[in-house]
Amino acid sequence: MVVQAETLSVEQLASRVGMTVRTVRFYAGRGLIPPPRREGRNGYYGPDHLARLELVRELQAHGFTLSAIEGYLDRIPADATPAQVALHRTLLAPWAPDLPESVTRVELETRSGRPLADDDIELLVAIGVVEPTPTEDVFQLAPAHLALGIAFLELGLPTDAALATRKIFTAHGRAIAEEMTEVFRTQVWPHLRESDLPPEDMTAMIERFKPLTVQALVTAYEEAVDESKRATVRKRT
Repeated sequence: MVVQAETLSVEQLASRVGMTVRTVRFYAGRGLIPPPRREGRNGYYGPDHLARLELVRELQAHGFTLSAIEGYLDRIPADATPAQVALHRTLLAPWAPDLPESVTRVELETRSGRPLADDDIELLVAIGVVEPTPTEDVFQLAPAHLALGIAFLELGLPTDAALATRKIFTAHGRAIAEEMTEVFRTQVWPHLRESDLPPEDMTAMIERFKPLTVQALVTAYEEAVDESKRATVRKRT
């Protein structure tokens, strides 16, 4: 349900953003959200409060400290619409990694659709799909990478080869991400800001940017692999 007016109680607002009432009040006290609309002793919240708290939660998820969050929000105009605030969340998304979630070994096997031996877990750790935690049989899972990890298991890839593969892709992937982020910051975002598009349209364009660039990367890699194969064959003939 889309909230059109300031009709949420602090309890309802906290529930909508997945925070405690105490946390919401703490953030309000720090000025991270504007004051509620008052009716007597009751305060009511609306779309602006939702958008700003969702942005706070997103910034926290990506490792921002409280002081960094305050500095980030200070740069957003006080009269920014909820759609404009939501656009800032979208700007975090194009190059943000898939955020991990905690799963037990049983949950991991259920989502994998197969039992996982210790060697299987070792390979998933090697390629970065899961990470061990201090709690036995509880892992941090990168959900978007699980299907790829299971495909590697079914391929029978040796763990050493998986580690070497991960090292290559991590190094080159980070370099590509940093260069593409710079392109986005210096060329794409200035263009969007000058386009006079509504925030909703800008959000839609930004959300498409990452999958399009990932597909372009896949295409370039496929072409490079094919050319490498042809070059290898030419050397042997």
